[in-house]
Amino acid sequence: MGMAFDLPSLTGLRAFEAAARNRSIKLAAQELFVTPAAVSQQIKSLEERLGGPLFLRHARSIELTQAGRGLAVQLTDSFQRISNTLDGLFPHDEAGVLTVSVLPSFAAKWLVPRLGRFRQQQPHIDVRVSASNSLVEFGLDDVHLGVRSGRGVYPGLRSDYLLPGHLFPVCSPSLLKGAAPLREPADLRHHTLLHAEPSDWPKWLNTHGVTAVNGTRGPRFSDDGLMLDAAIDGQGVAISREILVADDLARGLLVAPFGRLQVHDWDFFVVCPLSMADLPKIVAFREWIMEEARKTGIVADGSSAPGAEEPVRPPAPRRRRAAKRA
Repeated sequence: MGMAFDLPSLTGLRAFEAAARNRSIKLAAQELFVTPAAVSQQIKSLEERLGGPLFLRHARSIELTQAGRGLAVQLTDSFQRISNTLDGLFPHDEAGVLTVSVLPSFAAKWLVPRLGRFRQQQPHIDVRVSASNSLVEFGLDDVHLGVRSGRGVYPGLRSDYLLPGHLFPVCSPSLLKGAAPLREPADLRHHTLLHAEPSDWPKWLNTHGVTAVNGTRGPRFSDDGLMLDAAIDGQGVAISREILVADDLARGLLVAPFGRLQVHDWDFFVVCPLSMADLPKIVAFREWIMEEARKTGIVADGSSAPGAEEPVRPPAPRRRRAAKRA
C-alpha cells in the first residue's frame, strides 16, 4: 500500500501562497480570479487546520508570522517545481515562453510585484521566473535571459546596465524608539545585526569607520529576502541593496536610520546570449525591465526619487564580450 499524504486543501495552500507572495489579500484574489473574501476564508481554514496563525492582520495590511514565512518559501518553491514538471511532460510550442533567471531576493522584492505590467503589455509572452542563487549555463539550462549582480562582463553575453548596487542599513521604524534608539552608526552596538550570505556588514562598518560594533555577530540567512522579512519584523538591523528595499521603504515597513550612508556593491545587469539578444520576446522584456528600472528613481550616484518618471540615467547600456554564466 502506498503512502497516504495528510495534506490541507490545495485551494487553501494556493490562496495562502498567493497572498504571501503579493503581500495582499486583494492582489491574491485578482491573481486567482476569486473574491478577497474567498481568499480570506481559505486562509482562515488553513490556519485552523494547521493550528496557528500564518498572518498578522492589521487595519490595512497583512504581515507574515514566522511560521507563515517558512511555509510561504516552501510553497512557492514547490509550486514552481510542479509547474516546471507539468510543462516538461509533453512537447509544446515555446515561441511565447520566456524563462528569466534571477536571484530569489530580486524576484521577491522587485521583479514579481511589477511583472503584471509586463503581462498587460505583452499578453502573448509567458514569463517563467527561475529564482536561484546558482549561476546558469545558457547553453545547457533552459533560460533565455538573466538578471544578476556583478561587474557586467560576461563572455559571449550581451550585458545591459540595469540598476546600481548601493548598500545601506535598514530596520523597522520601531527600532528608532525605545531604550536604545538608532541615531548614529555607533548605536548599532545595542542592536542585533542581521546578515545574508555573504555578509556585507564588515565592509560597511569598515568603510564608515565604525569600530565599536562587531560586524560578525547576529543571525544569518541564505537569502536577502528572508533577512529583510526579519528586519520588517523588528528582529534587528539588516544591510541590503537599495533596489531590494525601495518598495518597503516607500511603504514605511522599513526605514534607513542613517539615511543613504552607503557603500557601493556590484551593480545589476540584464544579460542574455549574443545569439538570442535580438529575439522579439527578449527585446520586449529587456526594454520593459529597463524602463521599470528607470521609474524607480534609483540612480548611479545613490540618490533616489521614488516615483520619478525620468530620473537621471546611469551609464549607457554596455555590451560586453566576456562567460556563459550569469
